[in-house]
Amino acid sequence: MGEPGGLSGARVLVAPDLAGAAELAAQEVVARGQAAAALRGRFALALAGGHTPRALHALLADPAQPFRARIPWARTEIFFGDERCVPPDHPDSNYRAAREALLARVPVPERQVHRLRGEDPDPAAAARAYEAELRAALGSEEGDGVPRLDLVLLGLGPDGHTASLFPGTAALEASDRLVAANHVPRLGAWRLTFTLPLLDAARAVIFLVAGAEKAPAVAAVLEGGADLPAARVRPERGELLWALDAAAASGLRR
Repeated sequence: MGEPGGLSGARVLVAPDLAGAAELAAQEVVARGQAAAALRGRFALALAGGHTPRALHALLADPAQPFRARIPWARTEIFFGDERCVPPDHPDSNYRAAREALLARVPVPERQVHRLRGEDPDPAAAARAYEAELRAALGSEEGDGVPRLDLVLLGLGPDGHTASLFPGTAALEASDRLVAANHVPRLGAWRLTFTLPLLDAARAVIFLVAGAEKAPAVAAVLEGGADLPAARVRPERGELLWALDAAAASGLRR
């Protein structure tokens, strides 16, 4: 399905299509989940929103596939990298999408699913509450006091945004918050999102990206030195992996 690459310090894997890229990501989820549960007694996993991750969610939940039975669900803590400011049953809710495709179909305890409260009329309060929930669930290691997620799954927008860190928005510069309420003028809406300090503390980050419309952004992040939000995700003590389909990788130099 493609060979690892070394672009921008990342490992880059390319599959023929989205199904193949999702399978590459699923293999990483299994391996890292098993390792985290064995080493630390739990697996802290952050899910991505958007359309592309649905293929991964469906794969992880499918009992006919080898992944579902190999993930330590009883010891998995589920978080969300971002959320739209809508109720959890809204069609645009990242939580709803993940619940329908994945969470309702696997034996993860409900108390271990930590959702962002997109329905809160005060997005800043919702962000503060989620940061407190993260700290309570995961604690922190000595040093900078930032909790370390075992694996963060991310997507990429054509504009280079990831999670809800959009170009030119305030949350990109947040250095003292782990979760932020981010106003996105282009959308005329608020989003809740992980910030760069939390993403960069992760033990591993996987970008799952598919589609030709993402190819320019992929090339700009991995080869162009562009100051796009996704290019600023650099786990300082962790690993960075990109799982791409051939269309998304089509702009990369061979």
